[in-house]
Amino acid sequence: MQRVIYTYTAPSKTFNDIKRYATWWVPFLIIVVAGAFLFFAITTKITWQQVYENNQQNAPQFAKDMREKMAPEQRAQSDKYGAISQEVTWALSPLGLLLINVIGAGILLATINFGFGGKARFGALLAVTMYAGLVSWVIKMLLGGIAIFAGLSPESFNIQNFAGTNIGFYLNPQETSKVLYTIATVLDPLVIWNLVLTSIGVAIVAGTKRSSGYIAVFGWWALFTLIIVCVSAL
Repeated sequence: MQRVIYTYTAPSKTFNDIKRYATWWVPFLIIVVAGAFLFFAITTKITWQQVYENNQQNAPQFAKDMREKMAPEQRAQSDKYGAISQEVTWALSPLGLLLINVIGAGILLATINFGFGGKARFGALLAVTMYAGLVSWVIKMLLGGIAIFAGLSPESFNIQNFAGTNIGFYLNPQETSKVLYTIATVLDPLVIWNLVLTSIGVAIVAGTKRSSGYIAVFGWWALFTLIIVCVSAL
């Protein structure tokens, strides 16, 4: 738990300790608990049926057109299982989050070791991504759950952007340009904080310069962000 506290107050101490002995399960469990809080808030105050209906409202126009072309029986079947699929997907999201971190650690391992001459181990990089995730996932999930219990309108809830930590949260996705909305959403201070911590951690466990960690992490983030924006434009 000292590592958890230092992640927020003295991250270099956390990552140096990870370099000595890497474990990732504590931050993962904390993220799961925060996610369970958000899941409970959505289930009791928003309902998954409302989440499904909101998703349909916020869907791209081509998706709405495809839905309109569906036979009445197909549309009824889609509506029947839509809410259930949303609930099951989010119930299984911890596994998805773990997979994302595993993939991210693998990409960073190849980048920092082969691209910058680092000596990082996969387990250490996985621990770095998990601990860095404490400043984004945990805070966002707690804020999202608190906002729901505080009286957030179910009709305005967007499960793709559930916490007011970025400008996109305050924009209407149906009335805002998809590109603008995407940019306003991805430029999230908590995500940037996560990236900064990941950069520091990668450099420490790999034994490279801090600049190498920043280039590796922010380089991949910029690439993925550009892809997301291009897809939104299309």
